[in-house]
Amino acid sequence: MKDMLIASFDMEVGGVERSLISMLDHFDYTNYKVDLMLYKHQGEFMQLLTDRATLLREIPAYATFRKSIKQVFMDKQIPLGLSRIVSRIHADVRGKLKGTSEPGYYQMQLMWEYALPFLPELEKKYDVAVSYLWPHYFVAEKVEAKTKIAWIHTDYATVDTDVELDMKMWEKFDHIIAVSEACAASFLQKYPELEQRVTVIENITSPHLIRKLADERVESPMMDDQRFKLITVARLSHAKGIDQAVKALRQLKDRDYNFAWYVVGYGGDETMLHQLIAENELEDNFFLLGKKINPYPFIKAADLYVQPSRYEGKAVTVGEAQILGKPVLITNYTTAPSQVQDGFDGCICELSVEGIADGVEMLYNDPDQRQQLAANCIETDYENTGELKKLYAFV
Repeated sequence: MKDMLIASFDMEVGGVERSLISMLDHFDYTNYKVDLMLYKHQGEFMQLLTDRATLLREIPAYATFRKSIKQVFMDKQIPLGLSRIVSRIHADVRGKLKGTSEPGYYQMQLMWEYALPFLPELEKKYDVAVSYLWPHYFVAEKVEAKTKIAWIHTDYATVDTDVELDMKMWEKFDHIIAVSEACAASFLQKYPELEQRVTVIENITSPHLIRKLADERVESPMMDDQRFKLITVARLSHAKGIDQAVKALRQLKDRDYNFAWYVVGYGGDETMLHQLIAENELEDNFFLLGKKINPYPFIKAADLYVQPSRYEGKAVTVGEAQILGKPVLITNYTTAPSQVQDGFDGCICELSVEGIADGVEMLYNDPDQRQQLAANCIETDYENTGELKKLYAFV
């Protein structure tokens, strides 16, 4: 039996975390002894972790990456707190100089780079170590393993990082896993020299479990709302484009449509989005439902699933909506064609406020197309646990 380490940040509610749970649920524990390293033991999804994988103890230094700078200093992790401050200053300066709309990726990259001298190494040696979420410095620098694997979940062509710094990290990995062909292609636009290391392994889905959870009864005004209902499940962040959704709904209201748009999720943009909803007088039409461990009853209750993202690797929630037989509309982000076959199991609209509004209007006025999209999703087999064989082949 081979020893494997899988490392990630925490188990807060999110698409990457759901995909990790699915992978762990379907893992081959007869041939692999799996240790799970979470930098912080927090999040509603902690209760969903399988007991077949061994959860390693929380290490205080790594837990700081999920804490505020103030809390890091209160915990007397002074060097790590200082590294956070320096990384924020550097990222802010770079962001202003380059006009970067979201400097968070670069800041996180620097945060790890500056913190490395103060982070402990893991004592146990592994046959294989998997870093499930960027940045991958922990597995790259602090874990000893015969084989190292890094997972990529986003469109790297659209995020601002220091390529030279990243390359020093990527070179420590034998294999790099992309969650879709389009995700791999966008990654290789930025790091073409890594082509021989990149393999595509799709997020593991469990259609039976998703359909079962969708039948759970939940208390929500959405369930009694008789209007045409749109649903989005996403973090409240710039990447997910919820602000674009609010503005698109304003346009639709100006066209005399009285739709209700519900969003399941949480994140740093929540205050801004509440203000934007109020500014557009959409308090009776656009609803932020907050964090939900089980988003599937909300997807099931909707008439249309919309993903208004600016960029994605492969949105887990879009696949889950398809499994539930929902018509899907997604924006034309770079990796969109790998997620939806336009006109068959969903529709792709222009990546703009007007594009989203036009896409929703088109599908609302064509119930036959919505019904056909839903039927095609229901008839498609989304079971893909066989993808894990690709991972086993590396070990």
